[in-house]
Amino acid sequence: MNRLSMLDRVLARTDPWDIVVIGGGATGLGIAVDAAQRGYDTLLLEQFDFGKGTSSRSTKLVHGGVRYLAQGNIKLVTEALYERSLMLANAPHVARRLAFLVPGFKWWEKPYYGLGLKIYDALAGRHGLGRSRFVSSSQAIEMIPTLERDHLRGGIHYFDGQFDDTRFLVHLARTAADLGACLINYAPVVGLMKTGDRVTGVTFRDGEVGTEYSPRARVVINATGVFADGIRQLDDERLPAMLRPSQGIHLVLDRSFLPGQTALMVPKTDDGRVLFIIPWHDRVIVGTTDTPVDQVSFEPRALPEEFDFVMTHARRYLARDPVESDVRSLFAGQRPLVRSTGAGKTSSLSRDHTLLIDRSGLITVTGGKWTTYRRMAQDAIGRAITVGGLPPRACQTPNLRLHGAVDRSPDDIDFLAYGSEWPLVDSLCQTTTRGADLLVPGLPYRRGEVLWQARHEMARTVEDVLARRTRCLFLDAVGSVGAAPTVAEILAKELGKDDRWEKEQVQQYASLAAGYLLPR
Repeated sequence: MNRLSMLDRVLARTDPWDIVVIGGGATGLGIAVDAAQRGYDTLLLEQFDFGKGTSSRSTKLVHGGVRYLAQGNIKLVTEALYERSLMLANAPHVARRLAFLVPGFKWWEKPYYGLGLKIYDALAGRHGLGRSRFVSSSQAIEMIPTLERDHLRGGIHYFDGQFDDTRFLVHLARTAADLGACLINYAPVVGLMKTGDRVTGVTFRDGEVGTEYSPRARVVINATGVFADGIRQLDDERLPAMLRPSQGIHLVLDRSFLPGQTALMVPKTDDGRVLFIIPWHDRVIVGTTDTPVDQVSFEPRALPEEFDFVMTHARRYLARDPVESDVRSLFAGQRPLVRSTGAGKTSSLSRDHTLLIDRSGLITVTGGKWTTYRRMAQDAIGRAITVGGLPPRACQTPNLRLHGAVDRSPDDIDFLAYGSEWPLVDSLCQTTTRGADLLVPGLPYRRGEVLWQARHEMARTVEDVLARRTRCLFLDAVGSVGAAPTVAEILAKELGKDDRWEKEQVQQYASLAAGYLLPR
């Protein structure tokens, strides 16, 4: 997967593309995979890097959504549980089963939440990951030794899924490329081409050199998440906003706060949301919040009150209270929630996805959640066939294993980021000078991996490597800054950049990482 080769394909093409997808997050790349698998000529354009926005900032869960069950959204939960099973089956190298405990501190909590999780089991049916069960207080403490013990009455043990969101995304991109799709990052769409009133292509800029291109298309799909309104208003500036975005944050702690292999799920926080405390890559992630926002951003920042909210709840349920110095990283993401008449706070807005076809033929797909990305793509291509007059072809993604897929134990605690290509990556690390050296002390990422990511995964910047190809920024923000000069040097040599570029990359990354520290 090479960016320059992808640009050459755009230059060489004279016929319209069947489908142009705007947006390189979970939804857009899922659409590209589905379209290419059906044999449609597909071009995907991403303004920055794949997964730069919301798709890299999730809770890292592949789940049906227990709290959507409490809201009565049976359809969404059932659909998500089915899609959960497909994600774990089709990408076992980056997704796995994870055990959870719902603690009970009041007499009614165990039977109430236990009933809900039995319904959750029933909705999953044959796609279930293991049956839920009641556990005693001593069993709960054995599972999570750091659980708060005062007034503990036991809990409910159940299973859901977990993944590495951006490593999953990289394999989605590789899969789309394997199937023939053309993917270009750092390619912002700056205009929509029209024939009469109909959208018949896009104009995009090569973000690295400034050259503009205007590929034609039979149908254009807007899959830009929280930025969907902006693309629609390129089509018609009079269109009202369809989104009411909200923000969620997560903080990252050392693994000692949650030893073992069981995550903690708090079904109802002070604002009525679910809170997760989960093991991930030898760290612990705690979140999330639901804060309405007026402005969308590729780099949202956690607000002090959001941080305080999450810390308060972490201290309430963990016997050892985390303090500010324990926080290794702090990240925020924005949800593309679709406006709903009469809905109050954003936590009550539906996580169902929305498909909208404007008069120009522009298709917008937004909303939804990571777990249902494949179904969103299937629905979008179904509409695209009609709008673009494409020859009908059946969706084949339910059984499509992603690039690099390799079977592992469902309870394996590690994620094999490269899947079947791991031996090749390891060989590159071993045969490159200092290639086996760690980028950040205490994290497993090696210098040689930067070469692999630049050559095969379209990593173009220090941020691409440290935030998304590896997860250094999310696991240790301060430590990742120390790795920036090394990554910049490796990339500069590999991509043919000069000393000035190298220094700018280090400075830009240090500024970026500062936003992942405490909001004080």
